[in-house]
Amino acid sequence: MTTAPIRIFIVDDSALVRRSLTEIISREPGFKVIGSAEDPIAAERKMQPEWPDVIFLDVEMPKMDGITFLTKIMRERPTPVIICSSLAGKSQELTMRAFSLGAVEVLAKPELGLADFFEAQRPAFIEAVRAAAGAK
Repeated sequence: MTTAPIRIFIVDDSALVRRSLTEIISREPGFKVIGSAEDPIAAERKMQPEWPDVIFLDVEMPKMDGITFLTKIMRERPTPVIICSSLAGKSQELTMRAFSLGAVEVLAKPELGLADFFEAQRPAFIEAVRAAAGAK
């Protein structure tokens, strides 16, 4: 008997971040990136046919910021969310707000050297997905 893969959706306005996260997560057995979007409006539309088990969410994005989208998700369709933002390492207030709104993890990302960073931090990201998938 095989278990269904953990379905992950990535919301970030950076194509490099979306691609890098997809690459490191997709290599992990039992994980499946089911899509990505450059902003929360597009993400919500793309997630409707197959809602993910875990959402990676940036904070600074066009059309709607990640904190507003996190609030909307938790109100309408609670889903484990991992905030992944360059602001996370700079703002304790942002981190605490994200947790208070229901984020299960807040990970900081650098503004430069993203591809190397994601590869080096792959174990932490994989563990965050596993933990998030088990969250209620």
